[in-house]
Amino acid sequence: MNPRIRDWQGRRVWLVGASTGIGAALAQQLAGQGAHLALSARSRGRLESLGCSGALLLPCDVTDAASLAAARQALLDAWGGIDLVIYLAGDYRPMGAADFDLTQAERIVAVNFTGAMKLAACVLPDLQPGGGIAFVASVAGYRGLPRALAYGPGKAALIHFAECLHLELAPRGVGVWVINPGFVATRLTAQNDFAMPALLTPPQAAQAMLAGFRASRFEIHFPRRFTRVMKLLALLPYRWYFPLIRRFTGE
Repeated sequence: MNPRIRDWQGRRVWLVGASTGIGAALAQQLAGQGAHLALSARSRGRLESLGCSGALLLPCDVTDAASLAAARQALLDAWGGIDLVIYLAGDYRPMGAADFDLTQAERIVAVNFTGAMKLAACVLPDLQPGGGIAFVASVAGYRGLPRALAYGPGKAALIHFAECLHLELAPRGVGVWVINPGFVATRLTAQNDFAMPALLTPPQAAQAMLAGFRASRFEIHFPRRFTRVMKLLALLPYRWYFPLIRRFTGE
């Protein structure tokens, strides 16, 4: 369904949202496997702290199309092309109906979905057969969940966007991946006040992503002992789904 990526040696990879969490762990693992890396986030200092020797550091803001365009141009000036772009930028705040904050919700969607569209618009002319673009979404995008009024809809939109893009680009040999993690221990999930089943570390999540690229899947989801349950729940009719989710989450 996608190009099979087994060897990262010399592959030109742009990680957008690489300063912390899964992005930082993936940058360090790809650097160890010989990839040529371009790393982007808002903070140059955090990118420098990763210690990825030889990486291009391209600070930018994913909510600003001009900022993304400037980073892309700097990358092309240095490399002449891009093999793979991975969108890892994300934001999260638990939010329900009782504390719904429109300003916060719009900011979360701007990072989790609109920024991904802006990046895609920026790099689509550069994508070549054998490479492509990957988006980190979430299993929270499968179906509605409590306390996910801003996070879930943005991730659902990102999954849908990746599906549409895959239908158009795959026949040309250009890969489009969607990556749907379960719970990963990051500064964002540290806000949760509930037990997170099958919690992974960022390095474990990065390893699962690389395994997915090796397998040429469209959707890379992990850990499977958790994500398969979420997939099964998403298939249920609403009259069963809503009561089960309320029971499991205590909402």
